[in-house]
Amino acid sequence: MPDIWWKADPQDLHRLVDRVSSVYVERSHLDRDENAVVIINKQQTVRVPAAMVAVMLLGPGTRVTHGAIRLLADSGTAVCWVGEQGVRMYAAGLGPSRGAGLLHRQAWLVSRPKERLAVARAMYSMRFPGENVSTLTMQQLRGREGTRIRKFYEAQAERTGVPWNGRIYKPGDAFAAGDDLNRLLSAANAALYGICHAVITGLGASPGLGFVHTGKATSFVLDIADLYKAEYTIPLAFDLTAQGLTEERDARLGLRDLIAHDRLLSRIVTDVKSLLTPEGMELEDIEGNLLWDEHLGTVPGGTNYADLPAHGMTDNHIAVIGPEINDTEPTP
Repeated sequence: MPDIWWKADPQDLHRLVDRVSSVYVERSHLDRDENAVVIINKQQTVRVPAAMVAVMLLGPGTRVTHGAIRLLADSGTAVCWVGEQGVRMYAAGLGPSRGAGLLHRQAWLVSRPKERLAVARAMYSMRFPGENVSTLTMQQLRGREGTRIRKFYEAQAERTGVPWNGRIYKPGDAFAAGDDLNRLLSAANAALYGICHAVITGLGASPGLGFVHTGKATSFVLDIADLYKAEYTIPLAFDLTAQGLTEERDARLGLRDLIAHDRLLSRIVTDVKSLLTPEGMELEDIEGNLLWDEHLGTVPGGTNYADLPAHGMTDNHIAVIGPEINDTEPTP
C-alpha cells in the first residue's frame, strides 16, 4: 500500500508559503514545545513549526493536548479530525488568525448570478474536457451532465461485466439502499466528501456556499466532489463489485489508497483555488482587524470612533446610554 504523501519530513515543511500543505497524523500524541507542535509515537518524535502548517489532519489513534490546539489556533492552522489516511471528515476547527479573503471571494461569487454561473460553467468544463460550455445555461449543463453520467455507468458495466440497474440512494440510510454496487458507490462517495470537506475547510473557504448545489451545509463539498466521481468512486465501485468485495470498508480503503497514490489532496487544493480566484490573482491569507463601512468599504478596527467625525453623521444623532451595571446609588 502506498504511503500517504502528505506525511512530510520536517525538512519538507518549508513549502507552506501558500498555506496549502497539510500534515497528517495518526496513532501519535501531539503536544506543544514553545512554538512547535511535537508529534510523538513509538518510532519517532517530530517537531513541526506550527505557523508553517496550513492544515493539521488528525487521524485515528491521535491524542492532542490543549496546549497544542491553542498553538495551532493562534497560528491560524485549521485542525480537522478525519478518518484513516484522511478519508472521511468528522469535525474541524479553525484558528482565529486566518484571513477571510478566500471566503469573501467565494461569497461574492455565489451571490451574483452572472459570476455564479461562470463558476458553475468552469466546474462543468472540468468534467467535459475539450467541450465549449461557455454559453450553456444551468438547465443545459445539468442535462449534458446527466447524459454523460448515464453513458459512463453503462460503459463501466460493460467494462467490468457488473449489471447496472440505476442509482439508488436513500438519504440518512445510504448503505442500506440498493444492491451491492449502489452501497459501494455510497460508501466511496462518503469518503470522497470527507477529503473534499477537509480541503475546503483547511483553505478557509465555506463548505456551505455551493455554486451548483445549494441549501445544504455541505453544498460546496458536493460541488467539488462531483469533479472526481467519474474518475475515482464510480470505477472503484464497479471494480470492487466485480471482485466480490462488497463491504463499505472495501470502498473506503480502496479510495484511500487511490487518494494517497494520486496525491488527490493536492489536486483538490489547486482546483478549489482556481475556481474561486481569477488567474494570476493571489488572496492574502492574513488576519485583518477591519470594520465594514457602507461608503468606504472598510475602516480600521481597534479604534474608538466616538470622538472621530463619522461619514454622514451629524450632531443630530440620538444616543441612549444606560447606567453602569455596578451603580448601586439609590435613585432620588
